[in-house]
Amino acid sequence: MVNRVDVNSVLMQMRQVKDQIRANQNNAVTAPVNPMQGIGAPRAVAETARVAMPQGDPSIPNFQTMFQNAINTVNSNQKVASDLSTRFEQGDASVDLPEVMIAMQKSSVSFQAMTQVRNKLVEAYKDVMNMPV
Repeated sequence: MVNRVDVNSVLMQMRQVKDQIRANQNNAVTAPVNPMQGIGAPRAVAETARVAMPQGDPSIPNFQTMFQNAINTVNSNQKVASDLSTRFEQGDASVDLPEVMIAMQKSSVSFQAMTQVRNKLVEAYKDVMNMPV
């Protein structure tokens, strides 16, 4: 079975984070500000200025975990292909050429897919960083 990152769940998780950030920003904007609070009490200001980190739905897998699993899968595919190739080159009779070629193609396709995902993440990061605040 192939472990893939489900695009819909990633998009849903990104929307939840965006909604939580907007809710936190709206709460921060509507909260009354006491101008005297900051005088002589920097700790109190720092404690009230803390923003809670958004918590996602526990039924949706963590993006970091999904991405790490995808990277580990690509890595294991590459290791298997390399091992089969080495065994075939050394004359191991239990390894045949079609098996090696399939493993090499599987490794190549999974690496290309991971590269495309990385490129899209970098592009999305740049888009988010260029957004006006």
